[in-house]
Amino acid sequence: MAEHLQASFETGLSEDDRALWAELTPLITARGLEAALLSKPPSATLEALIVRKTAELIAQNERQIVTEVFQKTRTLRFTRLLRHLLKPSMGVPVITTNYDRLIEIASEEAGLGVDTLFVGQFAGHLNEQESRLGFCREVTLKGKSVQYRYRERVNVFKPHGSLDWYHRDGKPVSYAGDLPLPRLIITPGLNKFRNGYESPFDRHRERANGAIDKANRFLVLGYGFNDDHLETHLTPRIKSGIPTLLLTYSLSDNALKLAREHTNVIAIQHSSVSGTDGSSVFVDKAEIFIADLALWDLGVFISEVLEP
Repeated sequence: MAEHLQASFETGLSEDDRALWAELTPLITARGLEAALLSKPPSATLEALIVRKTAELIAQNERQIVTEVFQKTRTLRFTRLLRHLLKPSMGVPVITTNYDRLIEIASEEAGLGVDTLFVGQFAGHLNEQESRLGFCREVTLKGKSVQYRYRERVNVFKPHGSLDWYHRDGKPVSYAGDLPLPRLIITPGLNKFRNGYESPFDRHRERANGAIDKANRFLVLGYGFNDDHLETHLTPRIKSGIPTLLLTYSLSDNALKLAREHTNVIAIQHSSVSGTDGSSVFVDKAEIFIADLALWDLGVFISEVLEP
């Protein structure tokens, strides 16, 4: 994303924003995008352009993947994973800081419903109760108790926004098409903390943190443990002893610290020893190298561990 922004910002900037971007560019190269934007927050106009360019890049790559899924030339790893997960009656909680809709697509490809808290196809509105009840398939009365039976589904919480979120008449709406309008996504930088307390980000963040607080185990895929919106809940829960599995190409410093200090954490990342690629597996705070096996890759993990 940083490379895309740096390559696409040659035009469309005011003189002031061009000067600010000139200061940010070497910081991005040296520290990474989020660290740079935290140290020197963008102006409102520059932030709007960052949001637009980010959405363009993600949407372009998403479109290619969705096309392949639609034509059945690709099966998403998360689709395969869902076949092996328990399906709670109130839905499988999934939290993603990504903006794309691949989790939603993967879930439907697995034959599950998807609850994003929005209701409606055109300018869908945020309505948690109506969204949840839309998956109700049966209501029975046992004694004085009412029991609901729901369709199996995935509850997707996106505290940083989604490509299909827009503003209309001052309210957040969901529309799956591509509109030439600003999308509701929170990009890295200081402004994300301000924006994170606005609707619908606030409700998705609250539901995400609620799911974290109730969980009795965690599967963490490609997350770096660097997001303050979630870290006040997630890391303390892991440190409290909740069984946790981390799969990622490269563990961040924060993730590595968890793996090395807590026996309830199993972490797997890519590694190379003496020119041989493989996986580093952290179990009981000890590191083991497994050669010639990309166990950190979700697809390989499913094939090697979950499928007979």
